[in-house]
Amino acid sequence: MASNSSAAVSPDTLCIDQPDDWHLHFRDGDMLAMTVPATARVFKRAIVMPNLAPPVTTVAQAEAYRQRILANVPAGTDFEPLMALYLTQDTTAQDVREAANNPNIIGYKLYPAGATTNSSAGVRAVDAMGPVFEAMEELGVPLLVHGEVTEPEIDIFDREKVFIDRYLAPITERYGRLKVVLEHITTKDAVDFVADAHDLVAATLTPQHILMNRNDLLVGGVHVHNYCLPVLKRRSHQEALQQAAISGNAKFFLGTDSAPHVQAKKETACGCAGCFSAFTAIELYAEAFSQLGALDKLEGFASHFGADFYGRPRNTQKINLQRVGWQAPETVSHGGETWVPYWAGKQLQWQVVG
Repeated sequence: MASNSSAAVSPDTLCIDQPDDWHLHFRDGDMLAMTVPATARVFKRAIVMPNLAPPVTTVAQAEAYRQRILANVPAGTDFEPLMALYLTQDTTAQDVREAANNPNIIGYKLYPAGATTNSSAGVRAVDAMGPVFEAMEELGVPLLVHGEVTEPEIDIFDREKVFIDRYLAPITERYGRLKVVLEHITTKDAVDFVADAHDLVAATLTPQHILMNRNDLLVGGVHVHNYCLPVLKRRSHQEALQQAAISGNAKFFLGTDSAPHVQAKKETACGCAGCFSAFTAIELYAEAFSQLGALDKLEGFASHFGADFYGRPRNTQKINLQRVGWQAPETVSHGGETWVPYWAGKQLQWQVVG
């Protein structure tokens, strides 16, 4: 799939079609008044992850959650939340059929039980999900995958590759008409798998996994605000992700995995996993693509490939970025709580204007 880029790129300005975020976390309750505007300021659409407590497992729950999100979209802002449902061991083919009949439901999210935040209700036996995968394949409902095994004896840096070999490769081979998105990929193994798989397999890439590697998490102490799951990997994997992002291959597209956790819960002996990137998301991608000398590739990655994969129209509105040095916020406060966003206090060279 070609991107047919309409981007206007100069040394100091960048005008692209409005982007979409194909993977993020808004959380719920009062926090929506902060998280929703942060994303809606730039993105036209976003796939909202369902790992609330309790998780969003039904169409009715997703519709109620969607209305809570829409109530926090700033006036005059055109923003569309697309809802993912939480796949459990008890999900049925009839549940899939109901999801397929609702235009606001984008797919099912597979969390292996215990893999990340609020995943205890996730899938315990992937091999037993055949009837559900068959229904999803038949009805055109995408499967969105957190691709890690969770056995404690498996090294945390190997869990993505083991999941691909053990589960994802067989799923994509057996269900050849099932759309599958391997979310927030972190390894060269994942890049190679997606690139070589059939055309209905794609992947999202986050800003933190493109901009950082495990040195940024561990050297000089544990940098808790760079801690996410899947965890940052070695530099060679980071470089593979960078090349995938700028390749122009339409299988790879933007998904921030922006995941807010209050400062008090991140900065503990057992800090929460997640990078809260919403306040600087597109600027972070522009930073990365600029460093790689590939700003002309940003529009396809951010604005076209995800829409094409999900069968949604490309956005026609534009956003403008300008090369101007500025500092990402040190903290964000709301309702008496404080968050430390990803890239806090660091310099960025691109900023949305207008």
